[in-house]
Amino acid sequence: MNLPNALTVTRIFLVPLLVVVLLTKFEGHLIFGVPRQLVAAAIFGLASVTDWLDGYLARRRGQVTALGRMMDPLADKLLTSAAFISLVQLDLAPAWMVAVIIGRELAVTGLRSLASVRGAGFGASQLGKIKMAAQVAAILLLILGQDGHQPFLVLGQVALWVVLLTALASAVDYYRAYQTTPPPTDKVADFDEARRQRRTG
Repeated sequence: MNLPNALTVTRIFLVPLLVVVLLTKFEGHLIFGVPRQLVAAAIFGLASVTDWLDGYLARRRGQVTALGRMMDPLADKLLTSAAFISLVQLDLAPAWMVAVIIGRELAVTGLRSLASVRGAGFGASQLGKIKMAAQVAAILLLILGQDGHQPFLVLGQVALWVVLLTALASAVDYYRAYQTTPPPTDKVADFDEARRQRRTG
């Protein structure tokens, strides 16, 4: 396993650690003398840095692999979804907003899969990149806003609205991009037909 993929795997392993730190009731809200929200923010910040670093190193070293292309978006979605769901549990984020954001992630993932079946693909759009940056900011601010830190909470809520709006707008962009992809090749269509025949046979 190369270094970029190792960083991606590290990000996945940081997900349950983040959830434990966020949702476990520590005495005095301290972990080894450090406020719980600072520890959680540090874990999420470290995981977010690995998101940028693994892609940078993979391109710089020429180590872009099929495994990395598959695992990287999965790690991102696990990290942000776990963080958002934990924030809902802590009453720091509205459940309906988080449901829309996570639903958008699943829908776009489905579109990407369908596009790859058609032999096409599309990278992250500019709106998608803005959405990702806003997600990181919103989660960090809301984590730091625990225990009544009002300025962080207010900024986190503003960032969360940016996430929601850019998530919906970028989802429309991805759908339009998918609509322009060519139809499945004959080989793919033949495979689908054979699979349907096996099921009904």
